[in-house]
Amino acid sequence: MAAGAATKTGSKSTEGGSAVAVKLKPLGDRVVIQPSEAESEKSPGGIFIPDTAKEKPQKGKIVAAGPGRTTDDGKLIALTVKVGDTVVYSKYAGTEWKEDGVEFLIVRESDILATVGK
Repeated sequence: MAAGAATKTGSKSTEGGSAVAVKLKPLGDRVVIQPSEAESEKSPGGIFIPDTAKEKPQKGKIVAAGPGRTTDDGKLIALTVKVGDTVVYSKYAGTEWKEDGVEFLIVRESDILATVGK
């Protein structure tokens, strides 16, 4: 049974990264985030909001992560976030990247403000 549980965990951890098939491998303390979709296309008053007027989401799921930050001494400091984490990030942080019609955001770990608990 332990082998079956290990297989489940392995497929679960790769599921987040392979589901979107990211071909990017971030360097240093950078992570690739897939922003969550806008929560509603309609205002509370019933007015439909066009894509151009919507605010950028500040929450998303990490789909790839670099090895971590290297200090001046050459030591590697591992990231505190990992692939699969849902995070809140700075509003205007990072670089936008589009791959196969899916938008991603490449940000430094310092631009991540918090992780969202499950």
